[in-house]
Amino acid sequence: MIDPLVSRVIGVCGNQAESSIKHPVLSWYSNAHKVSTVSTPFAEPMKQSPSVVAGSATEEKWDSRYSHAIPHTNTYYLKCMVGGILSCGLTHAAVTPLDVTKCNMQVNPGKYPGLLSGLRTIVAEEGASAVMKGALPTLIGYSLQGLFKFGLYEFFKDYYSTMAGEENSQKYRGLIWLAGSASAEFFADIALCPMEMVKVKIQTSPPGTWPLGLAPAIKKMMEHRAETRYPFGSVVPLWSRQIPYTMAKFFFFEKVVSVFYTYVFTEPKSSYSKNTQLGITFASGYIAGVVCAIVSHPADTLVSLLGKAENKGKGMGEIARAFGTRNLFTKGLGVRIIMIGTLTGLQWWIYDSFKSAMGMGTTGGK
Repeated sequence: MIDPLVSRVIGVCGNQAESSIKHPVLSWYSNAHKVSTVSTPFAEPMKQSPSVVAGSATEEKWDSRYSHAIPHTNTYYLKCMVGGILSCGLTHAAVTPLDVTKCNMQVNPGKYPGLLSGLRTIVAEEGASAVMKGALPTLIGYSLQGLFKFGLYEFFKDYYSTMAGEENSQKYRGLIWLAGSASAEFFADIALCPMEMVKVKIQTSPPGTWPLGLAPAIKKMMEHRAETRYPFGSVVPLWSRQIPYTMAKFFFFEKVVSVFYTYVFTEPKSSYSKNTQLGITFASGYIAGVVCAIVSHPADTLVSLLGKAENKGKGMGEIARAFGTRNLFTKGLGVRIIMIGTLTGLQWWIYDSFKSAMGMGTTGGK
């Protein structure tokens, strides 16, 4: 038998529930707040968790590729790769005479003590055409390198920016430039390595001891693989030379461009003519190139020494010790500063000229 008091309480609660359903205002209020009354025992509505909000179809994650005036689609990256081919392949092939002299100064500094005297010695002993030795493997190798260097830099810069988020991508953009350029150069050097090894062997071998044509030189490199370590025997020295070089090249270029547009050309970038923007590109590239030459010179010397016949079978540490630390840092440095400064300035100018012609604008800004 139910206690009379309990019975009365049940009756009152039941009548109140029934009246709340029948009353039109209370009924509307109840229906309008079904989610909150079911989801929480308290009077205040429960807020959705961040994970629910993030997972909703209406909220989109910030993507660096679409934060630019021109979206960085796959077509954009492909065009950047073409620009990289033109920029690196043509410029490196054009300075082959400087490269031939520089490599011989590094390998045999006693015979080739300076740029002009080295050029005169090469022409006197081998003829005028000798200063263009290795031009074809240079053109092919550095075209492949440029494809990955510039194309993948643009890709990795966007990739790391998206990972960092909109705010952090601006706050830490210097680190993003460094990470993007290092990642791109890692792959670029793998593409470059076979032709770089052929080029160095052609340029530094004594006259008559190595074929000068591309196909015969590759064939002989393959036949003497145990000695030449072809095709990827120089990839580690290349990484040690090119990755710091490229990190400096892209970081200082972006930084110098930013300084120009912040403190010298202070109007909006779009207000300046294409020629002015490309002039800023060249100046920034040249300054960056000087820094690059100094940073990467010891490793560049080591790559040249690896191609020398008497260094066959020797490790990089042994070769470096025998050549001397001072020589490793200084021999051929002056020539390389002139060569790399001009080269880097021209590379950026060609690259940005191509981008401008494609309607993609020039690189960098405030």
